[in-house]
Amino acid sequence: MDGHLYESTGLKGHSSIRMVDLNTGRVLQKHGVPQEYFGEGLTDWGSSLIQLTWQAGIAFVYDRFSFAQQRTFYYKGEGWGLTHDQRWLIMSDGSAILRFLDPTSFRELRRVTVRDGGGHPVQQLNELEYIHGEIYANIWYSDRIARISPRTGKVLGWIDLAGLMDKRELSDPDAVLNGIAYDSAGDRLFVTGKLWPKLFEIKVVSH
Repeated sequence: MDGHLYESTGLKGHSSIRMVDLNTGRVLQKHGVPQEYFGEGLTDWGSSLIQLTWQAGIAFVYDRFSFAQQRTFYYKGEGWGLTHDQRWLIMSDGSAILRFLDPTSFRELRRVTVRDGGGHPVQQLNELEYIHGEIYANIWYSDRIARISPRTGKVLGWIDLAGLMDKRELSDPDAVLNGIAYDSAGDRLFVTGKLWPKLFEIKVVSH
């Protein structure tokens, strides 16, 4: 957005939201989350940024420009990924379920169960992004991203990113694929991982 990447970082005592220059990777603006919270999914809505927390059941709403906290929301269960379409916020909680929430009240309006081509639930839905009418979802501890129908929850296809990151550059076993960002103005798709030193711009092609 505006040539900048908005990012939520995790770990209790080290969570934050950051604005990063896409071209250089330089952190331009940062706001720390209170130490007792583990930051998770982040999305924009109008002039606000909304950030989930992992197990505290609280979401923080910030002014997108100043990063000043505006309000909080509460939800049941865990918070993992967050994105939005034109009308609703879309949230994952680590299960096979996606929740659709009112962006003003955060009230849950509906939910869908994500299933693969064989009808099996796809668990561990994590980071989310809404792209060209589809929900892209990273599967935790996997090198794949699912392309999901927001209407039915059916997986429309998979993006295989095995081999994208040289694992020899990673020292932590939890440093797995865990980040999707979309620049709608430039129609550019970016991916990264937890504790990865690099951000990749990718183009999705069909076989």
